[in-house]
Amino acid sequence: MRSSSNWWTGSKDRTIGRPARMRYLILSDIHANLEALDACLRDAEAHGYDETLVLGDLVGYGADPDAVVDRVLALRPTAIVRGNHDKVASGLERPEGFNAVARKAAQWTLETLTPAHRDWLAALPAGPRVVDDLVEICHGSPFDEDTYLFDDADASRGLQVSVRPLCLFGHTHYPITFVLKNDDVDVIRSEQACAATIEVEDGVKYLLNPGSVGQPRDGDARAAYAIVDVAARRVDLFRLEYDIETAQRKIIDAGLPEPLARRLAVGR
Repeated sequence: MRSSSNWWTGSKDRTIGRPARMRYLILSDIHANLEALDACLRDAEAHGYDETLVLGDLVGYGADPDAVVDRVLALRPTAIVRGNHDKVASGLERPEGFNAVARKAAQWTLETLTPAHRDWLAALPAGPRVVDDLVEICHGSPFDEDTYLFDDADASRGLQVSVRPLCLFGHTHYPITFVLKNDDVDVIRSEQACAATIEVEDGVKYLLNPGSVGQPRDGDARAAYAIVDVAARRVDLFRLEYDIETAQRKIIDAGLPEPLARRLAVGR
């Protein structure tokens, strides 16, 4: 494992002159769910990828914050942005707006994380971040890292503000794609398939949420991740089963709120 020093601070330079034949693994909203993350990494290895982009919220809710941070550090992401749970669980911000369950999980995470991992999370950059000529990433939206993009109005604003054809976002835990074409915004919703593909057309802009690795909320309990093929201008979306029972047992054994375990089984 690489040291938890802030090696990523030079990652802007790593995106310059990026080869056109690049496949990015996209991970969002892992939320300290090690079983879901490991399942996604195994599956992604079989599909093949070159580098990794992380859209925030590595921790919060789940019982393995340190192990998840270690996994992400080992991936050496080309670009990574912080999420709202990363900020609160590292002590950077107070849990304003969090419900009681989220507050308790954030406090537990703050007390559980090693000091080195807390410092690393607190130092993660805010989005958006440009990755290459095709891709940029953010957590909530291109205009505000904490905004939830659910409706066409906010999506339209995000599409206007984004500076690359494909902007990848997380935060809502809901796989969805907003498409700006000929001044109209269309929506491609999750179909709860095992895999789906979004083709990135020339002259069209996309706001794409790959869904959550560790806590899906679209009624599908399977972990979600994506791979962006830059040369093919394509995003492949994946859903897969993982060991939910172990993740649930760890949450209960850690003394975290029981609803956090129950919701994993229903994807809500």
